[in-house]
Amino acid sequence: MVKNPAPTTNRKPTKPTTSPKAKIGIIGGSGLYDIEGLKQVKEVAVSTPFGKPSGKFVLGNLEGQAVAFLARHGRNHTLLPSEINYRANIFAMKKIGVERILSVSAVGSMKKEIVPGHVVIPDQFYDITKGRASSFFGEGLVAHASMADPICPALSDIVSESGLVVGGTIRRGGTYLCMEGPQFSTRAESNIHRQWGVDVIGMTNATEAKLAREAEICYVTLALATDYDCWFVEEEPVTVEMILKTLYENVALSKKMIRAALGKIPETRDCRCARALAHAIVTPAKAVSKTLKKKLQPIVGKYLS
Repeated sequence: MVKNPAPTTNRKPTKPTTSPKAKIGIIGGSGLYDIEGLKQVKEVAVSTPFGKPSGKFVLGNLEGQAVAFLARHGRNHTLLPSEINYRANIFAMKKIGVERILSVSAVGSMKKEIVPGHVVIPDQFYDITKGRASSFFGEGLVAHASMADPICPALSDIVSESGLVVGGTIRRGGTYLCMEGPQFSTRAESNIHRQWGVDVIGMTNATEAKLAREAEICYVTLALATDYDCWFVEEEPVTVEMILKTLYENVALSKKMIRAALGKIPETRDCRCARALAHAIVTPAKAVSKTLKKKLQPIVGKYLS
């Protein structure tokens, strides 16, 4: 007795799917909600154990580099600085393979020589935010990553040089004071902050920098000076309208800087950012639960096997 042959179909075998990948992340702040010139564009929702990022990632090819773009405040600017899920944003970047982040942020100038329209590439942060989740660690796993030099010097060099090439007025170095917001400073606060010697003031980037360091991602800030905060009494107190006028001009410049910088970023890294956790994890691997190891696998997988 001959058995019936197995039924045949016209379906082609499905190809195994691969996770989206990008080595360079771009975080857009106020006014920078997309970036032109991306090729092979696709939107990707990335899940994380810390909840949802600010929105979908826009992946594509820009100046020969695979990049992932994220609007920090959401595409329609619906998130306050303190409502942003910073851990989800940076974890998602790590999950899709990002090794370097170029972060664009509107800031207030705290020094007369930093004129609205200038771009500052800070090398330090002073964080006075209150109660934000700014670490991936805890719940049974302790690590103390060094933040002595929070900005990647190699990436800072590239971005600063690119700014000059495209005609920007660039200030290399300085301190970014990160405040909670969403209100702008009082005059008393602004004057005290100036006494501390800070250069610019913003509401987001110190938190990002801390998490990027724990994720061993190189990080640099393009701080777009939009106003003089409210310390400069010769100027009117800062308003949203004042900020937006300068901001749109700065955003156009930042896009040029990013495109120029992308062509100069090397394939491999030899900075300390890539090894930030090598001597930072205190808890022995055997004391860390399997659940926690799995949760943080993109962050600590190579150290806690």
